[in-house]
Amino acid sequence: MNRYIAEMFGTFWLVLGGCGSAVLAAAFPDVGIGLLGVSLAFGLTVLTMAFAIGHISGCHLNPAVTIGLWSGGRFDAKDVAPYIIAQVIGGIIAGGVLFVIASGQAGFDAAASGFASNGYGEHSPGGYSLTAALACEVVMTMVFLFVIMGATDSKAPAGFAPIAIGLCLTLIHLISIPVTNTSVNPARSTGVAVFVGDWAVSQLWLFWVAPIIGAVIGAMIYKAVRGSD
Repeated sequence: MNRYIAEMFGTFWLVLGGCGSAVLAAAFPDVGIGLLGVSLAFGLTVLTMAFAIGHISGCHLNPAVTIGLWSGGRFDAKDVAPYIIAQVIGGIIAGGVLFVIASGQAGFDAAASGFASNGYGEHSPGGYSLTAALACEVVMTMVFLFVIMGATDSKAPAGFAPIAIGLCLTLIHLISIPVTNTSVNPARSTGVAVFVGDWAVSQLWLFWVAPIIGAVIGAMIYKAVRGSD
């Protein structure tokens, strides 16, 4: 149970820290942190939690990561569903806390602002199509799983995995925020979409399907590249 609680708390921090930076600080007058700041915020949430709970739960914080690690032979099948449930709960709790904070500003409207939700077409920050969004999310998550598998390999330098994984997520956001607002994580997408409703919920399917497909591909590629001991 403590592993599930760790996953819930860690995902809470990822969504609150990453989406919170986008909702509260990205466009703040004169000192807004912008795309670079939001990208770094997401990377820092994973890096800090990887050091904090990596030894407890493995610090997945992401249903796609959990499924990818299972498909890569790094995770027990019996824990897949409980991990995913814990991650989604943590993401939704964080979305709720962020909604309460953001609502303290006069005129705040989650639907109108987008509330850091992921989208494609007219809801893509750059107006990118469904096909572009699908390709982007699959490929970004694929690379993310490849890095996670490699950085946590028994042959990798010990103690550095959180840094590699956090920086990889930062880079992923730098590339893909203009396309989909960057998901690569169904729990992150769900955590804010439920408070926007409407288009965010109707497009949420993509941000479950694409990251999971990408994660499985990434894990398979790493296994093939690494080979056997």
